[in-house]
Parts: sequence; structure tokens; C-alpha cells
Amino acid sequence: MDMNSKVRLGILVSGGGSNMQAIVNACATPHLDCAEVKLVVSNRSDAYALDRAKELGIESMLIDPKQFPDRNAFYKKIILEMESRGIGLICLAGFLLKLEPNIIQRFKGRILNIHPALLPKFGGKGMYGHFVHETVIKAKEKETGATVHVVDEEFDHGPIILQKKVPVFPEDDAGKVAARVLQLEHKLFPEAISLYIKEYLRKGKV
Repeated sequence: MDMNSKVRLGILVSGGGSNMQAIVNACATPHLDCAEVKLVVSNRSDAYALDRAKELGIESMLIDPKQFPDRNAFYKKIILEMESRGIGLICLAGFLLKLEPNIIQRFKGRILNIHPALLPKFGGKGMYGHFVHETVIKAKEKETGATVHVVDEEFDHGPIILQKKVPVFPEDDAGKVAARVLQLEHKLFPEAISLYIKEYLRKGKV
């Protein structure tokens, strides 16, 4: 990999896209000037992330899994779109579908996910969004946080790149915890992407 070239990022997203926005913003600063967002893909037509991307002048597209015979074919389409644009690293920014082996193998070691908890705690199937934060509250945890990890064939599994914590206060509800964690995510994800590019991709470790 050319040490001076920017890594092209592809972002998969299902919702509002605030983490996507944070990554794009960071790419315009010295903190993440080693990367540029080239494509945003959503599986949902109502994802506000698509509107955000359009406003930012970034190519975006809806790829609806219902339009394909199975998930393997759906991800084959995503692979095609990512590869045709020279995407070097895929970031899951609130993407709620489990990846199939075909995309994981094609981009082996080059897919990062952010999870709103301190993995390996509160991860796995069904642990996303408010479900995570409600579980943290019920467990009477004194701290939570966010984790960026390399994606493998299991939900919320794979080598952890970066993880940071925030406190959970006795008076907190899931909404307050969610807001605190999301604010952390917006800083953590760009930092983890930068670290991963410099320490792994550019050193040929993946």
C-alpha cells in the first residue's frame, strides 16, 4: 500500500448516520487525513444517513436485501460496489444486519464495527441500540462504553482495536446512557480507524 495515498472508506449504515458524519468530519482534519469516505451504503430506504451523505457530497446508495434471493446475493452486490470504487476498509456505522461469510472473506481483516458497550460484555445477537443500554442498566453496571473491533463470522466478536469507557450513574436511564455512549463513539471510531490504518493496513498486517 502506498504510504502517501489515502485509504478509501466504505460505510455500511442502517440508521441516522451520526457516526458516519463523525468519520467524514474527522477525514477533513489531521486526525484522520489518511482516509476518505468514498461510498455510503444503507439497507434501509428511510435511513437518514443517505440524506446526510447527499448533503456531504458523498456517493451513497440504497441496496435493499428484499430485492435479492438471499443474503449471499445481497452481499455479493455490496462487494461489487465496494470493489469497483477501490474501497480499502469497510466501516459498520450502525449497520444492523449480520454479515455473511462472502463479504467477510473478501474483505478479510478490512471490516471494522463499533459496538455501544465494553465487549465482550453485552454483545451478541439482539444486543444493539437501546437493548444494550437497557441491559447495562438492569445489570447495575457502574461503567459502560464503546468498542471498535475487526469483524469476523460472529456477532460482536473479533480483535478489539480500541475501547473506551464512560460512567453509568444510579439515576441514569437507558436514554441518558445512550446519549453518553454515542458522544463517545463519535470520537472513538475515527481514532480507531486511524490507528488501524497506520498500525495494520499500512504495515501489511492484514
